[in-house]
Amino acid sequence: MVSVILTFSPCISTNCTRKCSTSKCSIHLGYYTSSWARKMEDIVVSSYQPRHYHGRLSLQFCKPIFPRGHSSFFSSTVCRANQGDSAFSGENITLDQQILEQELQVAIKEENYAKAAKLRDTLRSIQEDSKASVLAANAEFYGSFKNGDLSAMQAIWSKGDHVCCVHPGVLGISGYESVMDSWIHVWGNYEFPLEIELREVRVHVRGDLGYVTCVELVKTKGSSWGGQFVTNVFERSDGQWFICVHHASPVDF
Repeated sequence: MVSVILTFSPCISTNCTRKCSTSKCSIHLGYYTSSWARKMEDIVVSSYQPRHYHGRLSLQFCKPIFPRGHSSFFSSTVCRANQGDSAFSGENITLDQQILEQELQVAIKEENYAKAAKLRDTLRSIQEDSKASVLAANAEFYGSFKNGDLSAMQAIWSKGDHVCCVHPGVLGISGYESVMDSWIHVWGNYEFPLEIELREVRVHVRGDLGYVTCVELVKTKGSSWGGQFVTNVFERSDGQWFICVHHASPVDF
């Protein structure tokens, strides 16, 4: 099991108009098996940019720092993914998939297996690209959670009455404004930053919808680790992924 960390170096452009952050940002994508984590080197991470960064991206792999009794930290290695590597834009990816899937069925029907194999590879690349983007959006959500950053939390959520948030042990809250108010209430007695670790992270994407399931470990100052099983649902709008459902159920360890 290894930890995957995505780092955004600060924007250094002298004529940037996007009001980007001038500080370095590292966000945790979660814990994965070694084989899956290494596959992420081939995923086009550059298809995703957080809302306040557009500098250089890098991935860092290291063993996780689990609560007492689990694996300890060891040295990490870094790989880089440059902007502009993605072959498919976020706005057109659903249409791209639909067209390619239709072409794949035609190629199979015509017994053109060489073309079918290439189409399968292309579809797989699109799907892996989307998974990386959803994982990065999930990490941005947890970055705002960890730091009690309301503006970042507001930016990562979809805007609308359809969004829903279920905090551990309480009824669901619907509607963007109500969900934001709930985070203000939840954070009321916390000292930041929190310690948050994600385990057993799984991601699935289909078209403009994706979801992440994970075990969320949260530790506040002076308390022990608390665990939740979490489902985070994301939707794509204008090429960016936004969370629309957060459901956390408490679990015992």
